Parts: sequence; structure tokens; C-alpha cells
Amino acid sequence: MSIQRLHVGATLSEVAIHHGTIYLAGQVADDTTQDISGQTREVLGHIDRLLHEAGSDRSRLLMCQIYLPDLGDFAAMNLVWNNWVTPGHTPPRATVQAALANPGWLIEVVVTAAQK
Repeated sequence: MSIQRLHVGATLSEVAIHHGTIYLAGQVADDTTQDISGQTREVLGHIDRLLHEAGSDRSRLLMCQIYLPDLGDFAAMNLVWNNWVTPGHTPPRATVQAALANPGWLIEVVVTAAQK
């Protein structure tokens, strides 16, 4: 069975699609001057765009992993998340504290979704 990849780079692909399942690379903010709310909104926007390109949307999320360097940001991140996620279609999710590759990143989000 073939694997389709989108936005293929030397180190990673932003998206891989196999058997109708979409796997996104970890999404981070481009604008590291934003606070956790701003970075979360930007990251969720990246996810929306990539899911659309792959033939899906946020209502089709199968799993989500959220990485925060500072768990003190959990509540503010969750406020943005809860306004973004599709009611009745909230995916299984894990949120963990982790050091991220760039100290300016306040959040990284990895999702798996089903195609429409």
C-alpha cells in the first residue's frame, strides 16, 4: 500500500497518509514572541491547514499529543484548545511536560486524523 507525503523536507515530512489515516509531524509556532495562548492558536491553525490539505478536518482527529515545557501553561492552552476542538468530537489526548528543541517554543502538538 502506498504512502503519500506532503511538505517533504530533508529531515521530516509535515504529513504522511496511509490507509486513510493522516499523521502530522509535531506542529510549533513560527512566531515565538507570542505567549502560550498565541502560540497555541497559531499551532492549531497549522493543524487546520494541514488537515485540510490532507482531506480532513479537526472533527476527524483520532489522537493528540501535546508537549509543554511549562505545565503552568496548561490552563491557558486548554482555554484555546477547548474553543478550537469540535464539540462531541474531542480526541483521546495526552499532555506532557517536555523540553522542546527551541526554547522559544511554548507548545508542540502532534495529531493523527482520519480522512473524510
